[in-house]
Amino acid sequence: MHDRSILGAADVSDAELTDMVARLLDEDASSVTLIDSSAAVAPYDLDALTTLGRYRVRGRAVTPSGARPFSFFVKVVQSWSRTPMFEFVPPEFREQALASIPWRIEPLIYQSDLGDRLPEGLKMATAFAVFDIDEASGAIWMRDIDAVSGAWDVERFRRAAYLLGRLAASDAVRHHAGIGRADQHIVREYVYGRVAGQLVPAINSDIWEHPLVATTFGDSLRARLIPHADDVQRIVDELETMPVATFHGDACSRNLLVERDSIDLVLIDFGFWGRGPIGFDLAQLLIGEIQTGERDAAQLPELERACLPAYVEGLRAEGCEVPIEIVERSHALQMLVFAGLSALPLEQLDMAPTPELERVARGRAEGLRFMLDLVDATAKVSAA
Repeated sequence: MHDRSILGAADVSDAELTDMVARLLDEDASSVTLIDSSAAVAPYDLDALTTLGRYRVRGRAVTPSGARPFSFFVKVVQSWSRTPMFEFVPPEFREQALASIPWRIEPLIYQSDLGDRLPEGLKMATAFAVFDIDEASGAIWMRDIDAVSGAWDVERFRRAAYLLGRLAASDAVRHHAGIGRADQHIVREYVYGRVAGQLVPAINSDIWEHPLVATTFGDSLRARLIPHADDVQRIVDELETMPVATFHGDACSRNLLVERDSIDLVLIDFGFWGRGPIGFDLAQLLIGEIQTGERDAAQLPELERACLPAYVEGLRAEGCEVPIEIVERSHALQMLVFAGLSALPLEQLDMAPTPELERVARGRAEGLRFMLDLVDATAKVSAA
C-alpha cells in the first residue's frame, strides 16, 4: 500500500522511488521491490521564508537480504514572494528583498559536489532527487538523518566553531561559495532591505513604550541601540573592508545536526549560503538559541570565549592567518547587524502577554546588551 498524496507535486513515481531506495540501501534497482510507502509532515516549530513543507517518506522494500525499511526527508522550497510575509515588504524594496534570499540556492547546493569538498568533520545529507515543481518552487529528496536531540554543551559549540572556521577558509569549498547568488554583498543587501525597510523605522518608533518592550529592554538599551541603527551605513562600510570568507549563513544548532554514533556535524538548510565578511557564522551559532528562548543569554560570554578562538583555530588549519582581533571585530559588527537590530520582539507584540513571552524578551534584551558591549570593546580595531 502506498499513500504519499500529502506530497502533491513534490512526489515521485513508484519507479523513481524504487530507484532511490536501491541507491539508499546500496542495492541493484532490479533486485528491489517496494512493499509499501507513506508520507507524513515532519514536525518543526519554526517557519522559514523559503520552506513550504517538510516531510518524511517511510516504507519497506524487498531486497536480496530480505525486507528492509527506508526513510527519506523531503523538503519543498519556494520563493518567499509566495509567503504572507512578503506582503509587508514595501513595493520599492521587493526586488531587492527577493534577490537577498534566492530560493534556488538550496536545490543547487544539493545538486553539487559540495559534500565531497567539506572539511573533515562536516557532512551534508545525500540528495537522491532534486527537481523544480514550477517556476518558483522545487523539491529535494534526501537521506533522512538519524539526529541526536538534546542541548549542546560548550565543547560541542567549540567543535562547531572550529569546523565553521575551516569551512570559512577552505579552498575546496570556496569553489562553490557563489552557488545561486549573483551578488555576494549580503550585508549590504540585508541592510538596504529588511534593516532599512522594517527594523530602523521600528527602532525609531514608539515600540519602546509597549509594555513587553518597556519592561524588558528599557531606556538604556534604547539609548545605545538607536545610534547604531541610525548610522548603520557606517557599519556596512566597515564590514566591507573585512577579509571575505565562505559561510553556511544560518549556522545555529538546529542546522548543525549531530548524527547518532558519529562525532560529525551534518549541515542542513543552505538557503543563506554564500560569502561575506569573515566570522559571519559565529553570530548565529552563538545567538540562535537565545533568539528562540532555548538558551539562557547569561551563557553568551562563556560561549564567546570558547567559540571565537576555536573558529580562528579552524581558519589556521586551512592556512588563513587573519588576526583574531579582526575576526572578533567583524563578528561583533555582524552579530549586531543580523541579530542585534532585530532583537526587539516585533513578531510578539500583538500576542497576549505571558510570563513565557517576557522570559524570551528578557533573553533577547540581555543578548542585545552583550552584542553592544562586544561592539564597544572591539571599537579600537576599527580605530587602529
